[in-house]
Amino acid sequence: MTAKTFDAIIIGAGQAGPPLAGRLTAAGMSVALIERKLVGGTCVNTGCIPTKTMVASAYAAHLARRATDYGVTLSGPVGVDYNRIKARKDKVTNDARGNLETWIAGMKGCTLYRGHARFESANTVRIGDDLLTADKIFLNTGGRASVPDLPGIHDIDYLTNSSMMDLDVLPRHLIVVGGSYVSLEFAQMFRRFGSDVTVIEKSPRLTGREDEDVSASILSILENEGIAVHLGANDISFAKQGNDIAVTFSAGKPPAVGSHVLLALGRNPNTDDLGLDKAGVEVDKRGFVTVDDQLRTSMPGIWAMGDCNGKGAFTHTSYNDYEIVAANLLDNDPRKVSDRIEAYALYIDPPLGRCGMTEAAVRKSGRRALVGQRPMTRVGRAVEKGETQGFMKILVDADTRQILGCSVLGPGGDEAVHCVLDLMYAKAPVDTLARAVHIHPNVSELLPTIAQELKPLA
Repeated sequence: MTAKTFDAIIIGAGQAGPPLAGRLTAAGMSVALIERKLVGGTCVNTGCIPTKTMVASAYAAHLARRATDYGVTLSGPVGVDYNRIKARKDKVTNDARGNLETWIAGMKGCTLYRGHARFESANTVRIGDDLLTADKIFLNTGGRASVPDLPGIHDIDYLTNSSMMDLDVLPRHLIVVGGSYVSLEFAQMFRRFGSDVTVIEKSPRLTGREDEDVSASILSILENEGIAVHLGANDISFAKQGNDIAVTFSAGKPPAVGSHVLLALGRNPNTDDLGLDKAGVEVDKRGFVTVDDQLRTSMPGIWAMGDCNGKGAFTHTSYNDYEIVAANLLDNDPRKVSDRIEAYALYIDPPLGRCGMTEAAVRKSGRRALVGQRPMTRVGRAVEKGETQGFMKILVDADTRQILGCSVLGPGGDEAVHCVLDLMYAKAPVDTLARAVHIHPNVSELLPTIAQELKPLA
């Protein structure tokens, strides 16, 4: 078979693939873009867009139940129509994917292939009966939910973040196994929809990568809404119990029994069925593609972007991967991954916005540091909104006055944290923040106040 020749092949149409195809075709290159499932990847189809659409519905239900707190009287009890919630989510997702498909279809010089790509050599890829070759190949294959081989797991019907999006009934009792970002968003969401919810986590606290005070506050937020949380689970197993599922989580304790089980136990890269060995592309022990600071793999002419490279598991890091690759290839701009400051959000309500180092990381570094903190009960905007759970914290290097990190857990925390993140990228001292005049009333207006009240980190 004669191979079809392109200037570049991109495997995966997630967050990094289509924009890179756009840049390459605009530069006059011919590009083959390959997608085996749905264009848009996790974010558009089973991640950010559908879940945050449902989070918005959950927030509306929660606020309606609190209407009397604001002096608002409703004519009857608050109800939830899960079919309409799902229909709204499906429309938002389908519109986003449709817009992306339209953009790709109109991209001159780009050919979209549907199917599973596998390497036959370092510059040759097969998709079904098609054989493609290019001097430049970019991996953007994403990841999928991890399903550990726990006792009884194969005897039950379980859900993952992907299959949750297809669920067309509201669970009577949802048991969420895992206590991190994806799991907690689903837990609060479905509790607000009306499900009983139990969270089971093997670690001694939720969101183990956060500081202990953040984890404790998140636990309080969830428990205040009636979510049962079991920590330190050391004996997780599953068994059918009539039409329900029993989840054992600690020896000697009665199991949690629910109608549905959601597994949220991490992610695995989609690299195990690409034929990477035939291309000479190295992966680490977890299957992530090994890349350098400019996302080049061990094989010249092959790059890896997005979740499959282990450099970040977020839409914004995937998109930034595209920017790094394009800058180096097309703009003579030596951008690199190590320039990126860690930043992300947890979309429970109130949300957590996080950037830079945690307090634990600062302590481990051994540097002299300053810390400033303020509870949301002392933030006027939060009080006015009636949403006073959470707090804000800023960490600063005592010698250089550079901001090291920030956590904003409270209303608008996912937005307010960018005040600090942008200053970190500008390498501005904390004094710049302290002298800033923010708009009143606003949650972020207290960030300059915190910057004026720093104390030594004990």
